[in-house]
Amino acid sequence: MTIISRIQRALVLAPHPDDEVLGCGGTMARLVEAGAHVEVAVVTRGRPPMFDAQQAEQVRAEAESAHALLGVATRFMDLPAAALDGVAHAELNRAVASVLAEVRPDTLFVPFAGDLHLDHQLVFQSAMVAARPRGTAYPRRILAYETVSETNWSAPHIAPNFQPNVFVDIDGFLDRKLEAFAAFASQCQPFPDERSLETLRALALVRGSTVTRAAAEAFMLIREVG
Repeated sequence: MTIISRIQRALVLAPHPDDEVLGCGGTMARLVEAGAHVEVAVVTRGRPPMFDAQQAEQVRAEAESAHALLGVATRFMDLPAAALDGVAHAELNRAVASVLAEVRPDTLFVPFAGDLHLDHQLVFQSAMVAARPRGTAYPRRILAYETVSETNWSAPHIAPNFQPNVFVDIDGFLDRKLEAFAAFASQCQPFPDERSLETLRALALVRGSTVTRAAAEAFMLIREVG
């Protein structure tokens, strides 16, 4: 029995639009193909004056297009992008907890605690608060995904290091992941930028080869309750 077969309802927390596709686009596509319900909650939205309002609308539309390609549901929480440190932690906790209460996922995908972007770190912390194993209604499984240009640039030996212990075979779903990321026209960059289609394909091949698969996405298992 694979981990995919054990997931019926999944929630992916994305600090910003595109993080979810970069980290687990192939896994989401495979879950949907297997009949699971998958939702993405995009936590933040760019707000003026830091971000152009028209650009924020464009990225939101790109996210909707990408999620349609993957077959996943989308919800936008619209907290301020690149400014979550200005949001009261209790408020962020409540916002994340509210989404979990509505979706009731058995599996929660979160950004990695050691990501360079502070928004990622704060979303991870609030996810762990919201997903505490209290009562009966909590995610039975929490997995942290990697985000190129964030997970790989934390300070070595100081910040937590991403050391994956779960690998999801996405052979057959990699092209769909790349198509979904290509939908983020404003974010997708030409190689050798990390946020390029070539880099995403290369990472999937490397992660796959470490477990003798053609392509894979890597995760760190935070907790699983059997």
